[in-house]
Formats: sequence, C-alpha cells, structure tokens
Amino acid sequence: MGKNFRETLNQQMENAEFKKEWDALEPEFDIIKAIVDARTSQHLTQKELAEKTGIPQADISRLENGTRNPSLKLLKRLADGLNMDLGIVFVPKRIRK
Repeated sequence: MGKNFRETLNQQMENAEFKKEWDALEPEFDIIKAIVDARTSQHLTQKELAEKTGIPQADISRLENGTRNPSLKLLKRLADGLNMDLGIVFVPKRIRK
C-alpha cells in the first residue's frame, strides 16, 4: 500500500464509525490478501491459477477484488491449485480502542 493510502487510512481510522466498519470487514480483507499473496509468491497470473484450479479467471478476479465471497470448497480448490494446505484459525479478539 502506498504512503498516501496509509496516511489517509490512518486519518479515517480516527473516526469511530469508519473504524467499526473497517474492523467488521477485516476478515474479508485478510482472505483477499492471503489469496493474492499466495498466487503472486508463486509468480502466477490469475489466468495461470485458473488453469491450475479449473476456477474461471473472472471468478479469481472477483475474489481478489472483493466482489465475491469464497466458499470453503472454493478456498480448498485454490489451496490445492497452489500446492498449499488451507488453514483456518480462530484467534482471541484484540482489544479495540
């Protein structure tokens, strides 16, 4: 993320209502980031990942831009296509200010 984005986000996070909405979406952001990081760490394009998984490239694009929520089955297919295991954890909630 660019410096301007981070600075703007930090300013917005001072607004309690914005922060509440951001925090509510954090799990979705984490999933998106994990998918993109896993794909790019293997130097794969969306098209190449689509070929490995049988998931249409348009669906991978929607997952990565946050306009589609993945099912557990779809996440497993992505993990298999990336030759990775899928891990899901529950962690204690952070104390939020």
